[in-house]
Amino acid sequence: MPTMEPGDLLVRALVDHGVREVFALSGGHLDPIFQACMDHGVRIIDTRHEAAAVHMADGYARATGKPGVAFVTAGPGVTNAVTGVANAYMDAIPLICIAGRSPIRDDDHLPLQGMDQVALMAPITKFARTVLQPERIAEYLVMAWRQATSGRPGPVFLDIPIDVLFTPTSEAAVPKLSRHEPDRRSVPPAEAIDSALDLLERAERPAIFAGGGAFFSGAQEELRQFAAMTSVPVFANAKARGIVPEWSRLGYGNFALASSPLATQAAGGPADVVMLLGARVGMFTGTGPRSFIPPGAKVIQVDIEPEEIGRSRDVDVALAGDVRDTLRVMMDRARGRTFPDHAAWLDGLEQSKKMLRAMNDQPASRETPIHQSRVAREIADALAGDGIIVADGGETSIWMAEQAIVLNAGDWLSHGYLGCLGVGIPFAIAAKVAHPDRRVIAILGDGSAGLNIAEFDTAVRHKIPIVVVVNNDQGWGMIRHGQRTRYGSDRVVGAELGATRYDLVAEGFGAHAEFVTTASEIGPAIKRALASGKTACINVITDPDQPHMTSVAMAKGSLPEGEVELPYYGKKKLVPTA
Repeated sequence: MPTMEPGDLLVRALVDHGVREVFALSGGHLDPIFQACMDHGVRIIDTRHEAAAVHMADGYARATGKPGVAFVTAGPGVTNAVTGVANAYMDAIPLICIAGRSPIRDDDHLPLQGMDQVALMAPITKFARTVLQPERIAEYLVMAWRQATSGRPGPVFLDIPIDVLFTPTSEAAVPKLSRHEPDRRSVPPAEAIDSALDLLERAERPAIFAGGGAFFSGAQEELRQFAAMTSVPVFANAKARGIVPEWSRLGYGNFALASSPLATQAAGGPADVVMLLGARVGMFTGTGPRSFIPPGAKVIQVDIEPEEIGRSRDVDVALAGDVRDTLRVMMDRARGRTFPDHAAWLDGLEQSKKMLRAMNDQPASRETPIHQSRVAREIADALAGDGIIVADGGETSIWMAEQAIVLNAGDWLSHGYLGCLGVGIPFAIAAKVAHPDRRVIAILGDGSAGLNIAEFDTAVRHKIPIVVVVNNDQGWGMIRHGQRTRYGSDRVVGAELGATRYDLVAEGFGAHAEFVTTASEIGPAIKRALASGKTACINVITDPDQPHMTSVAMAKGSLPEGEVELPYYGKKKLVPTA
């Protein structure tokens, strides 16, 4: 009777689900899987650390909307992967993590790398299982994939004991399963949709807050049509930036702009109706008195998970359903209605968006010390919306978020609720693997750079031409500025780093390297790096005494208003006037 190899069963199932690239770090437990990948033409991007492999699978999903796949070995391979899996779990990212495991026959005999890996992963995954029979490997992969992509997405975990993975199985014993894609058609009742449309039709200052649910449901085109039909501006979080182009009158990359004093002054008040589209209410939406949803606003919430609706605040219209399909029904039922053009509201928002980007133009014009906003502006201008930006780090990601102009969902990758640093290089590698014809630039703080700097080796070996810009302010900037604000400039501890030559480190791995110390050198260095066709590192020495106002606000416990004196920053109008 014909037999089948378990590794072959697994890889065939992955190929059936459209997988062509996986991210991994080798280990003897995984040999049958690696061999099957070779046989089936699945590209393995092997990394230098398991956390990076899982971050790459996470970044792949953020850049494509499809699950990324990571293979890690048993024991320390799994424990190293935990941070990457937790990052995906916190941000509801579909990810398949497959691990080796010690032999079943040695359970309770203290084997090498023997531990309860499923118990470790269960709290940070939607689904975690050990495959105990070789003939069921493909069956479990189908189950895991369905869990990762159904409802609210998220990571899943399978481990396969080495004695299971090395045991051929009878072809007749293998269940005949075809790929299963769950039907997304989940829409709220018509009367609830009509209630939401009634609020939007009467609104003077409506706003849509789009989150990961809008991106992963594939709703970009529907949302653009709906926004144009209703003249409602769309604000997006990190997972959905660009879902409506940010060069347009209706596209914005920050929820906070909906309550911007500049916009509200021009329009006569803050947003009066807010529709949450697959966006959870939490830190990035604001809660309580710090919420970006004005206290007097009516709230419509669309989410595929009913239990998510009403978190932290009451809603006026609850729409439990898939974002894309709900928007389609909303557009059908909106035909014949008349929506205001919201001209004053959109004018104020447009002005607010421009002024936010221009807030630091004056200090950014100096040659030295280089202002962080200048670095971010040069990156944004170099891509001009035609490429993918990865922003890693505390203050660094904020400087970049203010300057970026994003035109499509998946073109902006950054950290989320875990606040995980070190994702920059892995996310950039994954984005380039997913979109080999797109330009990819990652900006990292020098603190973040140290966490996964060995992945320059991964990018060089696999000929993945990303450009990595290190915002080198010689320290953990957000921590340093917070300590200065709380305790004084002579009380900084554990937050200082050196003017390290990260460019030379990258060059040692074979990357194109640039070292920049004056502002006018940044743009030419980026052009040379992009033109090199190689993995590249641009190490930019920036001002160590330049806090972002967010760091100061976090240290003080509240966001300052009006004109304030920021340490090492000078007087700063938080709401500049034209």
